[in-house]
Amino acid sequence: MKLLNDKTVFITGGLSGIGKACAILAAKEGANLVIADLDSDTKENILEEIKTHNENAQFVACDVSNFEQVQSTIQHIVKTFGRLDIALNNAGIGGEAHFTGEMPESAWAKVIGVNLTGVFNCMRHELAQMSIQKQGIIVNMSSILGKVGFSSSCHYVAAKHGVLGLTQTAALEYAENNIRINAICPGFIATPLLVKGGISHHSEIEKNILHLHPMKRFGSAEEIANGFLFLCTDQSSFMTGSALEIDGGYLAQ
Repeated sequence: MKLLNDKTVFITGGLSGIGKACAILAAKEGANLVIADLDSDTKENILEEIKTHNENAQFVACDVSNFEQVQSTIQHIVKTFGRLDIALNNAGIGGEAHFTGEMPESAWAKVIGVNLTGVFNCMRHELAQMSIQKQGIIVNMSSILGKVGFSSSCHYVAAKHGVLGLTQTAALEYAENNIRINAICPGFIATPLLVKGGISHHSEIEKNILHLHPMKRFGSAEEIANGFLFLCTDQSSFMTGSALEIDGGYLAQ
């Protein structure tokens, strides 16, 4: 029996990196899948790749920072599949690097809008549906930087700390409704976000960040996807309000 057989799974930021790896694994495990992301020329190719594992996969263009677009997406999921069983709120951006006292307001607002308000927007509508069902699982993608600071990234760090606060608060509120809400805190993962942040283009920066991880390597998106799957099954049935650290030992130091 596949672990997510006939479950309806919603994944934001599902066209690349961790989101894509989670989508592929969910499809392999039998899930009906809806992937939300910004519209992209690559969406058809990625969707076809995912459909090789399960035909019941769809792409919906959605900006998670837009409350109404998220609401419309959740309504589409319920209309199509009848329910929403599992949600992975994964969409996120890196943002410009500046010290806190020099951070442009626009750069702050952009990262907070996607990485924190975007998670709230998704949870707001996911929880409304799951409350009707009296059942559901939500996984929020935080970060090791949701637990510690990181120079020149106050917007990203603040957002990821906020995601953990949202996770814990909602977990308390909905624990008796058979809705489990947890987070994942990845270390630095070899994804396009790492490339966009410029880390992979600067050998000295890359070397320094690698040495922050006791295992002396970056994680893979597939390793995070395995953690996501664990949180979506009965293997984690007594977990809610938790943050699963998959970080190569980063936070143990």
